[in-house]
Amino acid sequence: MDEFDLNGRTALVSGAGQGVGRATALLLAAHGARVVVNDLVAERAEHVVTEIRDRGGAADSAVGDVTDPDQVGSLVAAAGPVDVLVNNAGLPPGMFQLKPFLELEPGDWEPVIRLNLYGVLYLTRAVLGGMVERGWGRVITVISDAARAGDARQSVYAAAKAAAAGFSRVLASEVGRHGVTVNCVSLASIRPGFDPSQPLPEEEARRFRSYAIRRPGRPEDVAPMILFLASDASSWITGQVYPVNGGYTFAL
Repeated sequence: MDEFDLNGRTALVSGAGQGVGRATALLLAAHGARVVVNDLVAERAEHVVTEIRDRGGAADSAVGDVTDPDQVGSLVAAAGPVDVLVNNAGLPPGMFQLKPFLELEPGDWEPVIRLNLYGVLYLTRAVLGGMVERGWGRVITVISDAARAGDARQSVYAAAKAAAAGFSRVLASEVGRHGVTVNCVSLASIRPGFDPSQPLPEEEARRFRSYAIRRPGRPEDVAPMILFLASDASSWITGQVYPVNGGYTFAL
């Protein structure tokens, strides 16, 4: 028996129109899952759906804003029963203001918290009851090493990601007896399209000297861990945070 076989499972991946979400959607589909590709931008979602179908997989798009509970309800209803939820949508560094906390205003906090925490809560709440009823489910949330390492100028982002991890640990204790596991994958710097065979420019190379593996990660480096946590191979693992970070921080 292939423990990574997801045939008969439906996986909903948020923010799957690009980056880690796209790589995850492609890999889960390659292992037999029907993948529901969520994104805010219809063109991105449809492009990934076409990629999956062109490779012989099954996929549908679900365009919607995961920070809006009404839209979440609609897209989950359209998706049908969800067996695997990958909470990937989030604002990464570079898409919000990197400033010391005292230089931020409360208005700067809200979009970061809404997407990186409330989006996780809304989506999880919408699919969790069905998982519990069916006696099988996987909830996997992508967080950040900014929360684990205390990266400067990322206070609110780190707080939201740390809150998502805390939520996941508590949820794991509540639903494990129902066959539902809940885990997180924690990322450092990810660069879509990065080619490890090419040398980094000197300025970037200096930045990655603090990484044990001295390069940024690629979405393709992350997706296999999510596949593992989505599969039967991880059936006795729950409430954990798995760093996929090139050795930026260590978990031992």
